[in-house]
Amino acid sequence: MSTFGKKLTECRKAKSLSQKELAKIFKTSHTTIGKYERDEMIPSIEAAKKLAKILDTTVGYLLGETDKVDLFKDPKMLKRLQDILNLPQKEKESILMTVDHFIKAAKISLM
Repeated sequence: MSTFGKKLTECRKAKSLSQKELAKIFKTSHTTIGKYERDEMIPSIEAAKKLAKILDTTVGYLLGETDKVDLFKDPKMLKRLQDILNLPQKEKESILMTVDHFIKAAKISLM
């Protein structure tokens, strides 16, 4: 399992940033970034959120909660989910059931 530090390193390198460059954007020292990457130090929630934003990823990805680096970064998908969330419960359940059926059918067709 990848640690926060390994995921942070991976994301930093994907953005072609050095530790010093990331530290400058993050407004800290490169030694702090190095400690995060070696898992010697754990960032606060606010720091993790800021790092995720700088690196165009999510806190969930950095924490290992998902393997998708860009999960919930698609603004169109987020808008759709927000629209569903704001519907009355009955309509929300109907839409989610329909989506679940489409996902199941798509997975079966890929087998």
